[in-house]
Amino acid sequence: MRNLIRSKLPDVGTTIFTVMSARAAELGAINLSQGFPDFAVPEPLRAALARHVEAGHNQYAPMTGVPGLREQLAITIGRHHGRTPDPVTEITVVPGATEAIFCAIMASVHPGEEVILFDPAYDSYEPSVRMAGGRALRIPLMPPDFRIDWQRVKEALSPRTRLIVINTPHNPTGTVLEAADLDALEALVEHTGALILSDEVYEHLVFDGRQHHGVLSRPALAERAFAVFSFGKSFHATGWKTGYCVAPAALSTEFRRVHQFVTFVAVTPIQHALAEFIHDHPEHLAGLGAFYQAKRDFFYEALEGSNWRGARASGSYFQLLDYSAIADVPDTEMAERLVREHGVAAIPISVFYENPPPLRLLRFCFAKQEQTLDRAAERLRLL
Repeated sequence: MRNLIRSKLPDVGTTIFTVMSARAAELGAINLSQGFPDFAVPEPLRAALARHVEAGHNQYAPMTGVPGLREQLAITIGRHHGRTPDPVTEITVVPGATEAIFCAIMASVHPGEEVILFDPAYDSYEPSVRMAGGRALRIPLMPPDFRIDWQRVKEALSPRTRLIVINTPHNPTGTVLEAADLDALEALVEHTGALILSDEVYEHLVFDGRQHHGVLSRPALAERAFAVFSFGKSFHATGWKTGYCVAPAALSTEFRRVHQFVTFVAVTPIQHALAEFIHDHPEHLAGLGAFYQAKRDFFYEALEGSNWRGARASGSYFQLLDYSAIADVPDTEMAERLVREHGVAAIPISVFYENPPPLRLLRFCFAKQEQTLDRAAERLRLL
């Protein structure tokens, strides 16, 4: 049969997250690859969802999101970022942060324009840029610190630069941007037409007394930024696929023009349940950093004395571990060997680079119950 379609992404396969989770399921391995918790959504949130389903909140929500949820988000953002966005014109609720990233890129990038990405980059960024007709310029973050080289960003900027994509806390490295990074970004874009896409889905997962530095706290950045967030990461409910985008009214208008033809709305009873839970339980977000720091420390300390190395993650719920004392093979090969021979699934880092440097690193998700982390660490200590 002749080919009836010409692919827009001919070199893009199934995501590494799907591949490794499938391998974990196939082999009965402990899945520390894909980033999802193996513990329950908070009970009051589960109860609220059931209650709103029974109350009949099961039809289309407004395209921009349930008003009560957007109002609670405005209050929460004001509390955590020092700036309260307009819930009507500046907050849009969507089915997951990945859609928000797609809509922001499709709304802002035109054919021939350039988008600056930092490698290792989350794998949805570049395909979205390409589908918009743009060109990705990928600047590597080099181990062991994975810091942005702002001089390289300055050299990459041109009149064709439409968008700079930042991610903090960073997936997959677990690093966080500092205030000086936002200073540098602000100075670089001040006299340009470049926009910012800030992926901040792990905003509350920052450790060791560090502060989350996001674009909404900087007026000069906020006025040109799409800031993307995820309820799934903050409320242990990744399968609910609900997130939101905060942007100035003019940018939100363009964002919504795309969003309405992608999924139109996020799931209605979930939005009502989240609005209720956020209002009734502000302590949940306040305690997330300490909650996940304890999990990071438990996993990290369970590996002390082993051949795995690496600095503790500064944020997110991912820990990078160096296996160079165990094997001198590419990380994709090591990930396959680990899941097949030792029953632990992890993510290789090289797949997030355009041109990966020599790396002997795997990413492990510690958003798991202690017994899960303990069983995984027991297997990893044998290597």
